[in-house]
Amino acid sequence: MTAASVTALLAVVFGSASPGAPVRAAKAPVTCSVAEPPAYYAFPLVSTRRVPGSGRAAGVGQLTFAPSPFGLALSAEGHYRYRIALTVDRLASPAVGTYVVWVTTPELDRIEVAGAFDDRHAMEVEVDFNKFLVVITLEDAYDPEAAMWSGPIVLRGMSRSGMMHTMAGHGPFEQENCAAYGY
Repeated sequence: MTAASVTALLAVVFGSASPGAPVRAAKAPVTCSVAEPPAYYAFPLVSTRRVPGSGRAAGVGQLTFAPSPFGLALSAEGHYRYRIALTVDRLASPAVGTYVVWVTTPELDRIEVAGAFDDRHAMEVEVDFNKFLVVITLEDAYDPEAAMWSGPIVLRGMSRSGMMHTMAGHGPFEQENCAAYGY
């Protein structure tokens, strides 16, 4: 049996052609670009309006998988590694201090300083938390060894996975608006 006859037989068996009809090449598979993740991989950065010059500020965090020669990057604990591209618009540069980016779990039990914003108020961060918060504060100076922020929170954001939670702790007939508390 030749390769052409096998292809024709498979096309008839799987319904893509009728007997005797010419066999057409399959369409190219649809691929998703890593450079442009779908909109659901983005999350908003919202101003707290507690720092002068930040009232109109708004931003976005674009989430992608961290690059790896093996397809997906994993931490030593086996968690996926994500890359977050943060950009903020309409944020005035501080007169004193610098904007510092922090990444933490929703429970605030693990807090990591990610870095300081550049002049364009943008940066990329890598994280291995499944659910996380991004907190941007105004600090006197950037300290890469800092364990916790001390300045006021300027912007905050939560990963889409962090927005998922169970109804444990809510009554069966209560409809508590969790967004009223900030998330």
